[in-house]
Amino acid sequence: MTSPSGLTRRGFLMFSGAAVATMTLASCAPSESGGGGGGGGGGTLKFWNMPWGQAEFGPRDAEIAEAYEGALKVEHQEIQWANFTQTFSSAVASNTGPAVSSGGGTQAFLFESQGKIAYADELLDSWKSDGLYDDFLPGLIDAMKVDGGYAAVPYNLDMRVMWYNTVLLEQAGVEPPTDWQSYLDASEALKKIGAYSFGVGAGSGSFTGSHILTSFMINNGGGLFNADQEPDCVTERNIEAMDFVLEMVAKGYVDPGSVTYTSDNVQTQWRERKFGMGWDGGGLAANVAGEVGPELAVNSPLTGPHGDQGALYFPNNIMMYTNTPDQAESEAFLTYYFQNMAPLWTENTGIGLPPLKSITETPEFQANTNAVKIIEEWQPISHTWGAPGGDALFLGVTAVDGTPAMNTFTQTILGGQGTGKAALETLQQTLEANA
Repeated sequence: MTSPSGLTRRGFLMFSGAAVATMTLASCAPSESGGGGGGGGGGTLKFWNMPWGQAEFGPRDAEIAEAYEGALKVEHQEIQWANFTQTFSSAVASNTGPAVSSGGGTQAFLFESQGKIAYADELLDSWKSDGLYDDFLPGLIDAMKVDGGYAAVPYNLDMRVMWYNTVLLEQAGVEPPTDWQSYLDASEALKKIGAYSFGVGAGSGSFTGSHILTSFMINNGGGLFNADQEPDCVTERNIEAMDFVLEMVAKGYVDPGSVTYTSDNVQTQWRERKFGMGWDGGGLAANVAGEVGPELAVNSPLTGPHGDQGALYFPNNIMMYTNTPDQAESEAFLTYYFQNMAPLWTENTGIGLPPLKSITETPEFQANTNAVKIIEEWQPISHTWGAPGGDALFLGVTAVDGTPAMNTFTQTILGGQGTGKAALETLQQTLEANA
């Protein structure tokens, strides 16, 4: 699968830090359904979508959306990632925004806290009778549940998975690792041929470093939040996971430049065969492309030292707003859209992995062996930021999603500074202070 050109591979979940501050300014009393006409007055229903794929995505997405035949005409608008937080916050605050949209992966949960989201409960109930509800991959719908109802509907998946270069592993004389110890063994073999084994980036605009540190916590039965949705960073499993990464740093398995690498830098290291193993989104091979792209393969999930498996992933979503000309029409459009959106994947427009089993079963999708492996092996064991307390997303996860606190933590670990416990204690203190 390919990913949005020129954008970070995470699928743009980031709705945190300065973005949250901007969005919070948009908070005001919720409008009534149908009030103001901002969601598509004048006989139209506004659908705002992001440029999730390559150049082919936008026009094909607009074609699908605007072919909807209902009581209202759908008006499709592509919102660029640059300044998208300001675009949404000002539009929602002034009731001139969309009736339906995608956006940042935690966006729905922020707007829900402001009373701006129309819950998807009735829509999802209606899908139980036509089979669409059961077509979603495991756990996705549950991740959208908040106290008031379902804040959004899963749309595309941004996974964090392990990749390896088949040529370099063969040259190093090792098999793909299956657990933490064999990962260390393969890393030592790769080091001998001049390749790093923990390929990530933690520089400007690249968040794979923080994602993968969290993935290792989850892979060890840990994570950043407890069952009460409170930060709970300093646990034995998290400490063990971060000490493992620090061991890799100390042994020279982690590229020292990782702390400043952008996504482009990371892809360059893959292209130059400096990374023999690493972590990225599902579109890494397509983004690296050239001679090296076909050499890259998805590794099976590692098993942690206590027998756990797990990783971090981001279920990007589509949400409905209370400011709509007709809530029933918003729901009817989404039903149509999900029933007809398969070409966005089968025609290789570059969008992330699909949420529906029926799309993953198409011949076009099955032709991509890496994507199939991600769906079959990684999606079932992956968790959201909410782990280990649960997989439901909530407003609090914005505290660790691309924030300065998380960036500092990541650079501390990848820079080999101090201990895992000390770094986690600092992160915990910062999250509590900012709560």
